[in-house]
Amino acid sequence: MAVADLLVVFTGPILIWIVAIYFIGSFLRITPVCSLIFVLHNAATVVSVWLTVTFTFDRFVAICCENLKTKYCSEKTAAVVIGTVSVLGCLESVPWYFTQGQNYMIDNVPMGCSTKPSFFASPTWGAFDTFNSILTPSVPVFLILLINVLSVRRILVSSKVRRAFRGHSNGEHYKDPEMGNRRKSIILLFGISGSFILLWMTVVVFVIYRQIADIQHYSSHTDPLFITEQTAKMLQLLSSCTNTCIYTVTQTKFRQELKKVVKYPLNLIVKLVKS
Repeated sequence: MAVADLLVVFTGPILIWIVAIYFIGSFLRITPVCSLIFVLHNAATVVSVWLTVTFTFDRFVAICCENLKTKYCSEKTAAVVIGTVSVLGCLESVPWYFTQGQNYMIDNVPMGCSTKPSFFASPTWGAFDTFNSILTPSVPVFLILLINVLSVRRILVSSKVRRAFRGHSNGEHYKDPEMGNRRKSIILLFGISGSFILLWMTVVVFVIYRQIADIQHYSSHTDPLFITEQTAKMLQLLSSCTNTCIYTVTQTKFRQELKKVVKYPLNLIVKLVKS
């Protein structure tokens, strides 16, 4: 999930917006290339969102479903889920390639990317846009809220029963390792899903309003709706940044693996110098 979030940030602000502003004539601005980058950005966004949903469900199973925990919460299952979500996310994003057209020509080479006028006039593309808006992020936000409500309900009940049982059995209060593990899982769960919901909520509200009002064009860049849309996109990208930071802060194994990635090229250089 952290890799998908980083890809969202890399393909969006860097390969799309920064290149479009400061490297107008670069190879990345050729229409087929920037159309492909647009598809990759959408795919990374879809995969990031749905991996957040699967992570939330995984924590729900680990906390609330003891019988299913041993079968579902495994590396094999995680690999299958991540692979399936990644493939489906990429396939779902492929049609966006055909919505992009050129902005201008340089030496008979099509440059730049913008949405084709036929996209707004076609009922088929309109249905696809509506489907995509529902799939990401409306449904994920609803599922995350539902799963979190069920998780909180189960956690509160089981924690109350466990505290009562341990207190009755020992006649004293002491630090419970199991409760400590649950507390860490809860912090991680609500840190990621909570930040996701808060930062995506503007996008969800704007998408619903755009579909109801049938907004296709903006009068200018000073249009309040255009500013709202850009603000929503900024918050969406910030969500991808916060997930990686939350992993770094809360997960010991994640920090260890990140240190290995950073140290690997340095160790390789040291070995080459010594040899």
